[in-house]
Amino acid sequence: MLLKKMNFTIIFVLDAIKQKMKAAKISKHSTHISNVLVIGSGGSGLRAAIEAKKTGVEVTVIGKRLKEDVHTVMAAGGINAAFGNVDPEDSWKQHFADTMIEGYGLSEPRMVELMAKEAPSLVTEIDAWGANFAKLENGKMDQRFFGAHTHRRTCYSGDYTGRSILMALIKKTKELKIPIHDSQYVTELLVHDNCCFGAMTFNIKSGERTVFLADSVILAAGGHTRIWRKSSSRRNENTGDGFYLGLKAGCTLTDMELVQFHPTGMVIPEEIAGTLVTEAVRGEGGYLVNGKGERFMKNYDAERLELSTRDRVAMANYTEIVEGRGTPNGGVYLDISHQSKEFIIEKLPRMYRQFLDTLMIDISKTPMEVSPTAHYSMGGIVVHPEDHATNIEGLYAAGEVTGGLHGANRLGGNSLAEILIFGKRAGAAAAERSSYMDIQYRSREVIAKAHEKIDAFIKNGSEVARPLQRELRNIMWEHCGVVRNEEKLQEGLRKINTLKEALKNLDVRPDSEGFEDLMLAFDLEGSIMSAEATILGAIARKESRGAHQRDDYKETNAAFDANFRIKLNNTVLEVTKEQLKPLTKELHTIVNTTKEIVNFKGLLLE
Repeated sequence: MLLKKMNFTIIFVLDAIKQKMKAAKISKHSTHISNVLVIGSGGSGLRAAIEAKKTGVEVTVIGKRLKEDVHTVMAAGGINAAFGNVDPEDSWKQHFADTMIEGYGLSEPRMVELMAKEAPSLVTEIDAWGANFAKLENGKMDQRFFGAHTHRRTCYSGDYTGRSILMALIKKTKELKIPIHDSQYVTELLVHDNCCFGAMTFNIKSGERTVFLADSVILAAGGHTRIWRKSSSRRNENTGDGFYLGLKAGCTLTDMELVQFHPTGMVIPEEIAGTLVTEAVRGEGGYLVNGKGERFMKNYDAERLELSTRDRVAMANYTEIVEGRGTPNGGVYLDISHQSKEFIIEKLPRMYRQFLDTLMIDISKTPMEVSPTAHYSMGGIVVHPEDHATNIEGLYAAGEVTGGLHGANRLGGNSLAEILIFGKRAGAAAAERSSYMDIQYRSREVIAKAHEKIDAFIKNGSEVARPLQRELRNIMWEHCGVVRNEEKLQEGLRKINTLKEALKNLDVRPDSEGFEDLMLAFDLEGSIMSAEATILGAIARKESRGAHQRDDYKETNAAFDANFRIKLNNTVLEVTKEQLKPLTKELHTIVNTTKEIVNFKGLLLE
């Protein structure tokens, strides 16, 4: 009798499990298990993976691009660290002050302090790993000026610093035998009861789905500058998918309206519009001239002219273009032709080759056409300064996907420092969390819902992703670009809502060429949500500050000494205002006694 009861109980339990699995409709996928999962194979992701692996845990890195061709390779100018090798009076405190001032006071002070203090040790480390920075005769690292730095503190490898850092990191991951899975598109962070336990992905080439399970997850998926028509980001990168992953998981975004526009991007040809023209051209004596032949910077910064700060030059270029004094292709001229060809090839070899290869233009004879271009996302996911943990248990974030460090205007050279310092911190924290866990949590229901989301996108429809992407990029450029106002922003919001409706009728048909259609569908959804968050932040910030410029609120307003936070509540984005954290008395004094730099002569800007 007892045996019959036991058999009945076992059958009942098995039936219950079968019914639950049937209800969940779990689709086919591979499973990969590790202690720490890193999403993003750029500089911050790889540095996080290395630090986690060094503690002894198992680490997996996944990325949608080839690991040798992530956005980190585009960072040319250098990486900041207050060594004082060239200017002995430099210090971490002055680096802190310069960063806070350039960020117009909106930066998270503890985050800036950690970066300024720890940059020298991390730069020394990556140089030893093979970054091979330029050296002085005494063997110490050379340091050069960047815009808005009080002293020379930027270390560099020619004009390819980002690439040299990335190659050093890839070499280190190979030494540590850290697996890096390319062509993996993350559709969902797997979260249950406010705890992240992994990610759902599909392979962009084969469509194979994989559930990556982990004790800790680090999101290092970049920013959203590709959603503007003119952008220094390349196709299929920095589309805002990282921000959207964070929002769906329950994370909070901050300062999404704060987007840095680089003053000089290429205007033509269309397919590479926005590609950077280094500010070193102006640093080496280049003139900005409008379509009427007038050298116009005297009207915007009579003292510093072309060597003014990035946000001011971007505003000047934009104003000349929109007021009808631009070039035939909608830009302004950047002219270095008064310098000798030998000088240009020695000082600006990459720019000389870039224009020769793409437009067959010899810049020693002909001026370049340039205009502002969306360059860097200064807002992003809110993280704890010390360990870069988000408000979701087990989820960390690092790099451009995070907000807090740069405030309203990024100090050149700080982004590469950021990826190393906070990549390391996030990796250490993620590994530590894993080491204290007894079980690895998972939820079949959450995994099933992630499958359902993918399945829902694969269908016939009347809309195609690429034209909608282009429409979104035009909306953001016209309505939330270099200069904004209430009317343009509200109109942009209405157009984005129309795009949301079009998204429902997207045509997604994976075929023999791969699953790019599906990737574009998820990218578009993430871009639309990131665009909406940006516009909502821009509407809320009724002032002009740093990279955020409004022609209906032209002054900086102390009432907006605050950060604007954004959360996703069901399908609605909600904006709240949060007051800034106070500085310590010592750091407040340093910031207040730092004088604005007037003479930029000889400074190489990037």
